[in-house]
Amino acid sequence: MPRQAPARRSRSRVRRRRSPRLTWRRSLVGALVVAVAGALFGLAFAGSPSTLASGVRIGGIEVGGLSTDHARRFLEHRSRALADVPVAFTAAGRRWQLRPRQLGVDVDWGAAVASAARQGGGPGPLRGFRRIEVRVFGADVAPPVRVYEAALDYELDRFARAVRRPRREASLRLRGLRPVVVPGRPGRTLDRAAAADLVVHALAGLTRRPVALPVRLDPPRVLAGDLAAAKAQVETALAAPVRLELGPTRWRVPRWRLAQLLLLPRDGRRGLTIGGSQADRWFSTLAQTIDRPARDADFAVTTTGIRVVPARSGLSLNAPATARALLAAALSPTRRVAQVDVQRSTPSRSTAEARRMGITGLVSTYETFYGGDPNRIHNVQLVAHLVDRHLIAPGREFSFNRSTGDRTAAKGFREAPVIINGELKTGLGGGVCQVSTTVFNTAYEAGLPITARTNHALYISHYPQGRDATVDYPSVDLRFVNDTGHWLLLRTFVGPSSLVVSLYGTPTHRRVVTETAPLEAHGAPPVQRAPDPTLAAGQKVVESSGEPARTTSVRRRVYDASGKLIADTTWYSSYRAEPAVLRVGTKRKPKPKKTTTTTTTTTSTTTATTTTTPKKKRLPQP
Repeated sequence: MPRQAPARRSRSRVRRRRSPRLTWRRSLVGALVVAVAGALFGLAFAGSPSTLASGVRIGGIEVGGLSTDHARRFLEHRSRALADVPVAFTAAGRRWQLRPRQLGVDVDWGAAVASAARQGGGPGPLRGFRRIEVRVFGADVAPPVRVYEAALDYELDRFARAVRRPRREASLRLRGLRPVVVPGRPGRTLDRAAAADLVVHALAGLTRRPVALPVRLDPPRVLAGDLAAAKAQVETALAAPVRLELGPTRWRVPRWRLAQLLLLPRDGRRGLTIGGSQADRWFSTLAQTIDRPARDADFAVTTTGIRVVPARSGLSLNAPATARALLAAALSPTRRVAQVDVQRSTPSRSTAEARRMGITGLVSTYETFYGGDPNRIHNVQLVAHLVDRHLIAPGREFSFNRSTGDRTAAKGFREAPVIINGELKTGLGGGVCQVSTTVFNTAYEAGLPITARTNHALYISHYPQGRDATVDYPSVDLRFVNDTGHWLLLRTFVGPSSLVVSLYGTPTHRRVVTETAPLEAHGAPPVQRAPDPTLAAGQKVVESSGEPARTTSVRRRVYDASGKLIADTTWYSSYRAEPAVLRVGTKRKPKPKKTTTTTTTTTSTTTATTTTTPKKKRLPQP
């Protein structure tokens, strides 16, 4: 027994060494057997590589078993036959029909067949397995399609408009003075991207079954139950009137008016507010009752002198704040009173400031008279209003041009006689110099320093000699300085035929002494000859006698209340000559008629001479 045991152990080790090799060999043989069997199975279903696999559909048409060329020709023929056959599209109960030609649909059937061939292609056994898969599960190939995008967009817009229904949120409405809830409703829209894909492929396909277009639903965000609290608020708001208060003033807002002012929940709003077009109109009417502009302290001239008109603060309705207060009162079941909210504005010049200006009496005044052209009278009145109520601070200079600005038609100035470059013409703003001359003389009589003054180019007899003042915006101005130490107020008073300009302030009691030099003529006026075809040749008529060039001067000495000389000024004025106009006849004398008779006749000719007394031309007032 002990000798046989080693032999048995040796044989067991040999068997163990041989067992893995045998298992590996058996596995390899099994795999080869399976591979060969699979290959044979695949080859059995591989079919011809020149034909399409069974189960392949192109555009919904079964083309399995057809050669690629046959399938392409078949599909192209079928597509041409259906080019004018419409496809029905439906959505939301609507129906439309479209033909491929309408959208310019062009299908590449050759590319579709090549793609279908790849579905069941490959080497022999592999092709067989692929075709088994296609046979079992099928394969639908969508052919490449080109389409006219503008036409597609047009049709999709048409579909979308017909399908679209906006979402309607739950809302509150009034039936009389009772609020009711209107339930919401979901909206719907066309899924445009998905619909475009469906339309194109349906028109490119070779079937004509109706196609349902995709529609998206849009549910409401606010439901009827969400408005229960707002409904209760509306019932409280319309239960009784509301009263508005502003100081001692009261306004009663009845229930029907509150119903007009309330902006009920709708279009996604859940809260109750005051607003809308009717509320805007009501608050605008309320503002007209409450609003008033701030008024500066002013000065009123009376027969007894001048007095200060007190300033007044301005008021303006704060409509948003008042609306909030009104809503709070309407939602209160007990205290239904709201305060009107106003904004106050302060005047630029207070009553105390006006009194400190020291405008207590008349400093000087001057009056001139006017008439003539209606447009000139209009301009005089217009520019007088522009300089009226002008305040001049102590030590400050008054400028006529700065006070009036440019004299334009936009401001209302009209055409009237005016002196332009030494000649009387018609121009915009004629008559302004009537006001500037009156203002000059008022400042002159007040003894104020006059820093800029220009006389007219032509002498005008109805103005004080040597004391006229012309202006021309912006180069020729009238300016003077307030040296009284107190404020001055310039006032104009326009009557039907005269203009009064006054300066009010603290009376200075100055004394003004004037010396006027004689109006001196320089030479005879030039003669201007004007041909006149209505007068006989050689005949002359004096149209106007003209005026010579003239000069004059005015010396003003100003004394203060104590009699001290404080100013001594002389103004020189030089006026151009106005030419005399002489009309000279240019009409030829008629030739005597020739007569033929058998007797001799003696004819005598008598010439009549007309003498016209020259008249002095009267200038219109510039």
